[in-house]
Amino acid sequence: MERLSDIGEIKRILGSHGFTFSKAMGQNFLVNPSVCPKMAQLCGADKDKGVIEIGPGIGVLTNELCKVAKKVVAIELDSRLLPVLDETLAEHDNVKVINADVMKVDLQKLIEEEFSGMEVVVCANLPYYITSPIIMKLLEDKLPIKALTVMVQKEAADRLCAVVGSRESGAVTVAVNYYSSAQKLFGVSRGSFMPAPNVDSAVIRLDISEKPRIDVSDEKLFFKMVKSAFAQRRKTISNSITSGLSISKDDFKIACENAGVSPQARAEALTLEELGKLSNAIHDLK
Repeated sequence: MERLSDIGEIKRILGSHGFTFSKAMGQNFLVNPSVCPKMAQLCGADKDKGVIEIGPGIGVLTNELCKVAKKVVAIELDSRLLPVLDETLAEHDNVKVINADVMKVDLQKLIEEEFSGMEVVVCANLPYYITSPIIMKLLEDKLPIKALTVMVQKEAADRLCAVVGSRESGAVTVAVNYYSSAQKLFGVSRGSFMPAPNVDSAVIRLDISEKPRIDVSDEKLFFKMVKSAFAQRRKTISNSITSGLSISKDDFKIACENAGVSPQARAEALTLEELGKLSNAIHDLK
């Protein structure tokens, strides 16, 4: 359906199905005709690959993904949109819509059942309120996916794509860099959506690494340490990490010496490699 980015057509379709927007679900549908084709072209999909889309809405991005991918599986939480998607995606025979909460879906099983023999990428316009949990689920589940291309709030894009060790970095920045390499593709103004949100957006792409970008002795300890370090980011790591991990200042000082890190540093000043060395040094104290 080629007129899906036309506001009049969108209103007609939604009106015919009695659909009203839900603020609780963070529903802001793309109406800028240039954005979705660009996302579909840059997400890494092609005629040999499968795509998982999260939150297709009325199917504007889905429609473009169907043109470039072998198969698209769209996961939509709002059951009210299912008849809308039946109409807007009727011309495509390479799409399947699943009514489910992506946070509860066994994505490993879904990939095995729906994309046998295919490489898989993820492409989505994510609701702002659940951006980080969805991205972390996709990364932490260690799924056989090549890349995540997602539209997020501009502020979130800046944090996700920041350099670890810079003032903009946070715990989620570390996690993203641990599992992938991130890049910001392009900005999207708030006027590109209906209804228009109060903030601008950006499209980012995370290319998943075949293995984590640093070696850590205990992944669980590493992420617990990182979370503790950034939970109180204005404090020195000596205060934030010892509190979060319940270890003594003396032991932490020894770990810092072994890792070549200052206990008076703040979390945002440490590189990914330094965080990894510190985590390993703490692990070695046990």
